[in-house]
Formats: sequence, structure tokens, C-alpha cells
Amino acid sequence: MTHKNTSPKSNFGFLKVDVDEKSKLVNEVFDNVAENYDLMNDLLSFGAHRLWKRVAVELSSIREDFKILDLAGGTGDIAKLLASKIGKNGQLILSDYNQKMLKEGRDRLIDLGINNISYAQIDAQFLPFKKDSFDLITIAFGLRNFADKELSLKSIYQCLKPGGSLMVLEFSKPKNEILNELYDLYSFEVMPIIGSIVTNSAESYRYLAESIRMHPDQEELKKMFETSGFSDCSYENLTNGIVAIHRGFKK
Repeated sequence: MTHKNTSPKSNFGFLKVDVDEKSKLVNEVFDNVAENYDLMNDLLSFGAHRLWKRVAVELSSIREDFKILDLAGGTGDIAKLLASKIGKNGQLILSDYNQKMLKEGRDRLIDLGINNISYAQIDAQFLPFKKDSFDLITIAFGLRNFADKELSLKSIYQCLKPGGSLMVLEFSKPKNEILNELYDLYSFEVMPIIGSIVTNSAESYRYLAESIRMHPDQEELKKMFETSGFSDCSYENLTNGIVAIHRGFKK
């Protein structure tokens, strides 16, 4: 008698894999790209990712006493911006699932003299914090890599204070069809070539392109927020929908 594999599935690019397997595969991708991650972001977005991140932080309405968790914070771009917004009564934790990415971010921020940040290696699906801990949780270009987005959103919701918010900046679906086709061409043909030249890892950037294609579009992600318990959910398109900022609040 044969038994079917009933393990939960997730998308690793265009592949369907077990949720636990996706975590391992994504970890390997970021092991490969950590050292050149910032350079690749600048090259692939022509520097636009820095503007998108600034807009996202400004829309988060941060107060000086906020307790903030930056998930999938990578090399610290968002954390750097957040750190300038909080005062001595605030708290900021930069976290990432990947150890190499977190080390890159920590070393970079320490070199910049930013010392009001704590660091933690965290799986967003199982946040190790008490209920009602944070005023704001941020994710920039990381949600699409989570093994189980629904589980992660519910875990985030539990850790937010009542009235607290989640801000997600993520690649999305361009609203113009011609732009969408050009963006696909760029993602699947150009990104892996640049990835191969700079990081010697074309496969990693092929996965990242596929992960963008498979990520929920603006309305789908908004519904996922709502299903996870968030209220007053909204999104704002940037660069004609190439990226979008989603926000949701805990009641």
C-alpha cells in the first residue's frame, strides 16, 4: 500500500515543494547572493529600490517610542531608515532567517555607527515574541520568499499591539500590459545574466525572477492580509505597480 505525501506545499519559483524544503532552498539562495546583495539591488533596479524603501518608511507613520520588528531585513536598508525615526524610548530589531544576510546587515550598520538596533535570526512563521509586542512590523522584498505566507501573517498579527500595523514592500504586478511584458523579459533574460556575472549564481536570480512572478498580485495579497485578521487593509502602487506597499492594522 502506498501513501501519498500530504506535507504542505509552497512555491519555490515555478516548482512546488514541501514547505520545509522551501525554507532550506531559499536559505541556499541567499547564502549565494549575500555578499553582493546590495550591489545587485542597485544594478537590477537602477537604484530605484532605495527610493521605494524611503517611501515605505515615510508611509509607516513612525513615532519615536515605537517598538519595531524588521523581518527579512537582510543587509539593513530598511533598518537604517527606521533607526533614524526612533528615539531612546523606541526599540528596533533587525531580523532575517538567513545567517549570512543578517551578518552582512549587522556589520554594515555597525560600520555606519548605528547602534540603536538589536539583531535576531528569526523564522517569520514562528515569531518568538509575546503577544502584543510591536507597534510596527516591516517586510521589504522578503514576503515572497516565506515558506508559508499565511502562517507568517498570522504569527505577525499576534505579535502586533492593538492598533499596530504591518507594512510590506514587495514586487507586484505592473498595471500596464506592455510594461508587464517588458518587465518579464528583463526579469527572466537579463537578471540571471547579471546575477551570473556579479555573483556567479545565475540560478539564484532565476529563482528570484520566478518568485516575483508567483507572488500574489495587489488584490490577492490584500485579501491575504484580511484573511489573517488585519483591518483597514490597503496598498499603494509604485512605479506603475512594479512594486506595491501593503498595510494592515490590528484591531
